[in-house]
Amino acid sequence: MSKAAIGRLAVLSLLWGSVFLWIKISGYGFSPVEMVFVRLVLGAAVILSIGYAKGQKLPRDRTVLGHMAVAALLGNAVPWLLFAEGERTGSSNIAGIVSGTGPVWTLGAAVLLGTEKRLGAARIWGMVVGLLGVVLVAAPWSDGTHVSTTSVIYFALGAVSFGSSFAYVGRFLTGRGIPVFMLVGGQLAMAAVMTLVAVPFIGLEPVEWRTDSVIALVILGVMCTGFAVLLNTIIIGKDGPAAAATVIYLMTVVSVVLGAVFLDEPLGWTVLLGTVAVLVATGLLRRKPAEPAAPATPAEPAKEPAADGTVEAGAPAEAAGAAPERDAPDAGAPAAAPARTSAAGN
Repeated sequence: MSKAAIGRLAVLSLLWGSVFLWIKISGYGFSPVEMVFVRLVLGAAVILSIGYAKGQKLPRDRTVLGHMAVAALLGNAVPWLLFAEGERTGSSNIAGIVSGTGPVWTLGAAVLLGTEKRLGAARIWGMVVGLLGVVLVAAPWSDGTHVSTTSVIYFALGAVSFGSSFAYVGRFLTGRGIPVFMLVGGQLAMAAVMTLVAVPFIGLEPVEWRTDSVIALVILGVMCTGFAVLLNTIIIGKDGPAAAATVIYLMTVVSVVLGAVFLDEPLGWTVLLGTVAVLVATGLLRRKPAEPAAPATPAEPAKEPAADGTVEAGAPAEAAGAAPERDAPDAGAPAAAPARTSAAGN
């Protein structure tokens, strides 16, 4: 991997891994609904501006817009509110660790939606280990734990919603030819409208205009939600989806380190083991089950291409000049999983 690729991955890992730090600091001055609404507006403004500059347009098909609305609810409005609410009483590093279990819920939702037919032993073990990681960081057996049980419940529900959104996007929006920045920006804009509707009911709290909270919220919206998506898209294009998927591992570690360094959040043995468990689970979930062996068939003589250079039906896609598909890594994290360009994020 080139130095430029390593640099891109490092920056994206820092951006998405720091999300939980900025949520914690933003929460000193803003309510969860206020924070999420501003974050969504800033992120949508950045991404849609990039999309329009590239000549992209928002889809107009009502069915597509309906699926985008569901994806916005599952991938942005609900999980971001839950994580922001959880960090009122919980630690940012715990939020980052539990968020890392997103691939567990993505795979589970994909099975329910029928987009995944076979799990395989490695993936089943990955789901078990991922759930074990959540139990370890929650440490329900310890009376003196610094972890709030309520906050872990919020984080877990947020991770379920966040992870499920990737399976939903894969089932109903992938392959429809929607320009990437319009898909992401459109989802964020829809989620902003949903959050705005909720403000009068659960978000009318006095704002404390603290300098650190305002700066943290601007960074959260513009950099971690807006430009991070652009950088993720560049990484997928230049370095491939497999390289982008490594951010899932790195961002979990970054969130734990930043919480300990800047917020003095404790690192007990359960937190450290839970982090390792989530990282191991993510690796296991990326292993696709082996395809069953195809029955042997008699060899056929090679077919001559037609005079006009076309290839008869049934020939491999490569022969027709199409590039072979690359295996896309499983979805996982901030969003927005780093391996897939989507509006879902931490």
